[in-house]
Amino acid sequence: MAGTLYLVPTPIGNLGDISRRMVETLSSVDFIAAEDTRVSVKLLNHLDIKKPMVIYHRHNADTSGPAIVQRLLAGESCALVTDAGTPAISDPGEDLVALCAGAEIPVVSIPGPCALITALSVSGLPTGRFTFEGFLPMNKKNRRAHLDALRREERTMLFYEAPHKLAATLADLRETFGGDRRITLCRELTKLHEEVVRTTLDGAVERCAHQSPKGEYVLVLAGCPPVVETPPSLEAGVEKVYVLRGKGISLRDAVKQVSKELGLPRNELYAAAVTYKDSHQSELHDTK
Repeated sequence: MAGTLYLVPTPIGNLGDISRRMVETLSSVDFIAAEDTRVSVKLLNHLDIKKPMVIYHRHNADTSGPAIVQRLLAGESCALVTDAGTPAISDPGEDLVALCAGAEIPVVSIPGPCALITALSVSGLPTGRFTFEGFLPMNKKNRRAHLDALRREERTMLFYEAPHKLAATLADLRETFGGDRRITLCRELTKLHEEVVRTTLDGAVERCAHQSPKGEYVLVLAGCPPVVETPPSLEAGVEKVYVLRGKGISLRDAVKQVSKELGLPRNELYAAAVTYKDSHQSELHDTK
């Protein structure tokens, strides 16, 4: 019988955020797969837990992932942890979960610290619908294409960013979405120097120019205001009807086609078209 892969979140800054269930899971598994064993061993020592560890990160996932799967298939249980936060979120853990799903290995996710949810909840921006974009591409062309695809995005958008790239990212966001777009900058969440700044992209760029960014950031950007489309008028519908009439289509068929195309009530459009026809003929008669 296959073992179980447990996705165990780790604190994103404050050690007080680790739960009893996380501790129990780390204590009970056969081994732990860690992004950086040097980081994870500090947490395990703090919790007085000693477990065999293997390294699993972006650069060795192709070899380490299948090796972990084989151990799980042999009946061992494994806890996957990252340096901070929830595994498989903007993290190669998603590939390991996919391997386990394909091999029908049970995967259990333990709820816990997650920087993007923490930032979203405190941002002051709409939380009902959002999209997580992770880290933007480093390649300038790919970065531009990514942002261009988000121009009309109405949901709140979340990005991760490192301090040394913050100024460039804010400048790119302002160029794409405009300086008055609202943004919340969340820095060092749950840590001693936690900071939440609610401003606009203009304000964020200005702030960054006068203050050297420090710590990891989550950027929460307001979505595009919904585009309110003006429904087509009956007058516009009648004009299209008589364009079709000029092509030899009957009044009834023209009304049916335009009603379907523009979403106008067929009976109202027909009555308006008849009224237009009668008034037009009356004008012609008067000019004679």
